[in-house]
Amino acid sequence: MSTLKFLCIVIATVWGATSCLNAQTQERSITVRVASYNVEFGRSTTPEQVGEMFKKYNLDVIGFNEVPNGEWTTRVGNVLGMKHSFVGKVSSANHKDKYKSILSRTPLEGTEEYKLAGRGWNPSSVIRAVTQIDGVSFAFYSLHICKSGATDGQAHSLATKVLTKEVTERVIVVGDFNNQIGDAAMKTVEKARFRPTWKDLKIDVSNEFTYNAQDPQKNLGVIDHILYNNLSNAQAADGGIIELKIPLSDHKPIWAEIVFPRDIQSAKNPPSER
Repeated sequence: MSTLKFLCIVIATVWGATSCLNAQTQERSITVRVASYNVEFGRSTTPEQVGEMFKKYNLDVIGFNEVPNGEWTTRVGNVLGMKHSFVGKVSSANHKDKYKSILSRTPLEGTEEYKLAGRGWNPSSVIRAVTQIDGVSFAFYSLHICKSGATDGQAHSLATKVLTKEVTERVIVVGDFNNQIGDAAMKTVEKARFRPTWKDLKIDVSNEFTYNAQDPQKNLGVIDHILYNNLSNAQAADGGIIELKIPLSDHKPIWAEIVFPRDIQSAKNPPSER
């Protein structure tokens, strides 16, 4: 056998094995597309406009905050073909129509709402629901909290009293944190073994902002975030801040595509080690 022919056989064998491995890896992974949006009680938009805006992202789950009560979230779902929703009962700072909601393409169960204690405006809360995507359970949280320090705020309450009790293996947390990445409050949440999608996506959020979309000169940086639990060995593959020519709220919507291994036990290199 000639050397050239031998090399061709080796290359073909390696390529075939690599392709097979990649196919097996894709079969073992689950892709979840999520978004978060503070809609400022719908003051500058309608549910139908929000639905149209989100259409091209083909989302599985959306977390809203400062959302009106009633059928507002359901109406967004009507546009997107997402039939399942849950709206909390705690309105942020007791203001009108500042609730949290979850909109999902798949049925929701285990719906709950937790009040979060801390300095600043109160009450604050986070809502939770579990849904199955491709046969696997995901816990999804949507929140609206106040800016704070490491141990005196609602972020600390979230990290130490709510997320520590979650038993679902794959967890996603989204919302308006009113804190930037690097702030003490966000470090507290990250220490609870949660990772912002910005880090996987290599997006330098120090040069961006999600508030104030309608008055950029008064922007407060990126204060809306999507996180997932490190122990799930997931990784964000796509996402970012959605830039609109005409803002529909004082916040910008954000989204992410997160890839979760189906078999967590056999997955390697968790995000904290990457």
